[in-house]
Amino acid sequence: MSSTEQTTPVVSSQSPSAAWLDDPTVYAVNREVAHSDHHSSNPQQSLNGTWAVRTAWASEIDVTTAEFAAPALDESDYQSIPVPATLETEGLWRPAYVNIQMPWDGHENPEAPHIPEKNHVALYRKHFTLEGDLKKMLSESGRIALAFEGFATAIYVWVDGTFVGYAEDGYTTTTFDITDIVSKDAEGNHTLTVACYEYSSASWLEGQDSWRFHGLFRAVNLVARPAVSIASLTVEADYDAPTGKAHLDALVTLNGEEIKAYTLQASVLDGTQVIWSGTVAAEDASVRISSDALEGISPWSAESPSLYTLTVDLLHDGKTVESTSQRVGFRRFRIENGIMTLNGHRVLFKGVNRHEFHPRTGRVLTVEDMTSEILFCKQHNINAIRTSHYPNDSRFYALADEYGIYLVDEANLETHGSWCTPGDIPTPETTIPGSRMEWEGACVDRVESMIRRDYNHPSVVIWSLGNEAYGGEVFRSMYRRVHELDPNRPVHYEGITWHREFDDVTDIESGMYTHADVVEKYLSNDPKKPFIMCEYMHAMGNSVGAIDEYVALERYPHYQGGFIWDMIDQALWHPGESEGAPEYLAYGGAFGERPCDYEFSGDGILFADRKVSPKVAEVKAVYSNLRITPDQKGVTVVNDNLFTSTADYTFKASLLVNGVPQWQEDYFFDVAPESIHELVIPWPLEEYAADNAEVTLDVSLVLTEDTAWAPAGHEIAFGQYVIPASQAEANTAEDAADATVTVGRWNVGLRNNQAEVILSRTQGGIVSWVHNGTEHVIRPPKLTTFRPLTDNDRGAGHGFERAQWTVAGRYARCANVAVEQPSDDSVAVTYTYELATPAHTAVTVRYEAQSTGNVRVTIDYPGEKDAPSLPAFGLEWALPGEFSHLRYYGLGPGDSYPDRCSGVRLGVWESTPEQDYAPYLVPQESGNHMGVRWAEVTNDSNHGFRVRQLQTAGEGLHVSLLPYSSYQIEEASHQWELPENNRTYLRILAGQLGVGGDDSWGSPVHSQYHIDATEPLHMDIALEII
Repeated sequence: MSSTEQTTPVVSSQSPSAAWLDDPTVYAVNREVAHSDHHSSNPQQSLNGTWAVRTAWASEIDVTTAEFAAPALDESDYQSIPVPATLETEGLWRPAYVNIQMPWDGHENPEAPHIPEKNHVALYRKHFTLEGDLKKMLSESGRIALAFEGFATAIYVWVDGTFVGYAEDGYTTTTFDITDIVSKDAEGNHTLTVACYEYSSASWLEGQDSWRFHGLFRAVNLVARPAVSIASLTVEADYDAPTGKAHLDALVTLNGEEIKAYTLQASVLDGTQVIWSGTVAAEDASVRISSDALEGISPWSAESPSLYTLTVDLLHDGKTVESTSQRVGFRRFRIENGIMTLNGHRVLFKGVNRHEFHPRTGRVLTVEDMTSEILFCKQHNINAIRTSHYPNDSRFYALADEYGIYLVDEANLETHGSWCTPGDIPTPETTIPGSRMEWEGACVDRVESMIRRDYNHPSVVIWSLGNEAYGGEVFRSMYRRVHELDPNRPVHYEGITWHREFDDVTDIESGMYTHADVVEKYLSNDPKKPFIMCEYMHAMGNSVGAIDEYVALERYPHYQGGFIWDMIDQALWHPGESEGAPEYLAYGGAFGERPCDYEFSGDGILFADRKVSPKVAEVKAVYSNLRITPDQKGVTVVNDNLFTSTADYTFKASLLVNGVPQWQEDYFFDVAPESIHELVIPWPLEEYAADNAEVTLDVSLVLTEDTAWAPAGHEIAFGQYVIPASQAEANTAEDAADATVTVGRWNVGLRNNQAEVILSRTQGGIVSWVHNGTEHVIRPPKLTTFRPLTDNDRGAGHGFERAQWTVAGRYARCANVAVEQPSDDSVAVTYTYELATPAHTAVTVRYEAQSTGNVRVTIDYPGEKDAPSLPAFGLEWALPGEFSHLRYYGLGPGDSYPDRCSGVRLGVWESTPEQDYAPYLVPQESGNHMGVRWAEVTNDSNHGFRVRQLQTAGEGLHVSLLPYSSYQIEEASHQWELPENNRTYLRILAGQLGVGGDDSWGSPVHSQYHIDATEPLHMDIALEII
């Protein structure tokens, strides 16, 4: 860090003022300079636990007299609250979710920096006595500080009724010196009072797309310090890849007087082994410690996160006064020739955006929560996280260092609502901060506090100035300050894409939901800066389609990856809507707040309860640094790792015949990083290949041994090669059975000694299909041209553009029925349906009941001129609820769609309707399985039927078995609105629309994943009793 002086003014005042709340030039009063989050031997006392709190309107509270801060205050009207916690999740304030609009919009209309008159305040009180170590330090002329790790949105603080300070920007540590107050009675009881305001001028800077949480949501601590202490460490741990040598440079900032009487002793440890040490006399408050050249150092990367420990001891007269330590990773991250490199290698971010969010506790996370999220990323090939859109809990950075995750550390700044109007029309004249220099100090202070706290973490590779805050001179001030503090890490800011006059405030060209073809134009036109997608693949509901088009951009050197929006659905647990009803995950509006942006918070690849959504398999597949491509000779391995080979992995080669594994062997290949190798596998094809046998060659890459982030056997990547069955046409021949055909006036029937089929001559389709006394039909299968809208469908207007298909099959009219007998023991009925479309297009559906009791179904659609593309085409069938087991030969185990199928593989899979239904915040399309050769639907006794594809053209059927019908799903806005069914719903489709993912507010599914409704469609299947 090249500058240790705080450049932004911190106001000093002995008395508080309510005017600070809407004065952007006052954002910190009596606050200490931000410092690193190193570990110190100095004693701490946690103030976490139960506090007293009451809430009021700001107009009822006078911070000047602060009668509520009196130590002897009657607290009978207070209630208990845990700290850390958010006021919303504790039931004191109403949860509110808004995206761009401000939460007061429509109620009041203040102009920045002013705030609404209706402004809540929470009055917190905590009683404490100093613990022994702190009292001892105080008795030895030490200091006592009060540290708030996280709060929102603005706080006034008193101890024992004496004003301590005021602060905004609660996402980095805020520290006040309270020595003069507590030293008056070191042995006595003390009272800490905090007035936490819902709104301040800082609210204009904190318009993140998220639930608006408030309160003391991170730890509160007392920290003791000796008279002279180590205030901060600033560590540069550099690694020179060409020479393999490392160098450590540390700037130590001291607090106190008579500093020259002290010395500093520093050591670098590899585990417990000291590999370097040195001693430096303290000449002034800033002491620089530099190591010799260090050899044999293992550099840090996300692939191999090698960490060392720097210890710095402060000594006086040879005695240790304070011991500090900081985990460090030696690495060099730079922009070289317009490309970001790590230790000399071009880096690719396979990232995700992450809010700090929990469905029960809001912004409050435990270390266990954070660790589970880091492990999820590592296990699913995610190597980078953007801390959208504020600095995270300091403990998260230590975990990222330890497990290996690249971080884009983002300042607590988003002002989307100040400049964006409906229709995405910018209003530069209202932009905050823009070039309104009264906001400069607050904004520069935010990035400075972030950098001072997080500088030492090797996982932090990029500083980000904020999110969606347009441009302006204030960003130039922020950019300059960042590079004064850190000349090495690059600076990111996407907001200037709306205001190109300020291109100079970012070292990285950044896109947000920019289509891949537009990005490619930048990359192919002599780019000057590296490019990342700071947000892409809007993962709202059933999404993440066509992500492979972004992955394909990796062939351009300046393209350096992106960050999916986002990791976890933001939904809060809500009591059931009726007595005895189960709780549910609720989105915006469920708590009665208005305005709100409803389900737009549900954009995670994880559900809010951290269960994995079907989208994750796709992300894991396309994000893998190891690409596996089998063929009949062996396997081609592309190792895109920068530093690690495949020596720690096992290649599991399997041969499947018609989806069933028949042969498996393990292989060990050491493929170097950044290389491609063709490896030989002696597949036993002659032994297993046969007519009517589809052979699949499968190679899975798994961990050979346990790692810190996954157990042995965890799969990193897989690949398949399919050798089609050799016959030209699927075999439809059946064993003959004695059968009787009855052609009635209203129905046509076929019966043998075990089964009976009845086909209606009026309603159309199978009205009864009985086998050994079990009925398989509730209502006849219905022609369907519809699927429940996804969030992306709704945002792109698919419901409007394809409205005719919503009703076309559901209300189709049976215009003609033709009966024929192909043989004495079979019967066929052909139904001609007129679709409910303007053209009344005729579709023929032919059912042929065969002597075995099986049924062949053939559907032909001729195409309709000028018709919009089809969402889906096939049959949907209500079945008795006992048919709740699905076994199929196709792509699995998760669901798949034409533009989201990289994470599934061909095999024989089993599932249930409950397993396949994905509980997105708004019910929508889910559970589809592509490439299905056959599917079996059975009850608990394993009785049921098989659906088998008969035509060989195409890539298999689309099949789903769900607990709800497509229209039940479409008509529900919440999961709790879905009916309790005693049915299951089987859908058999010739094809279905992709799911999309470019965004959820206008971008359609890419055209290659549409079903062209102007062209003919054909489906030929057998329904077979089992």
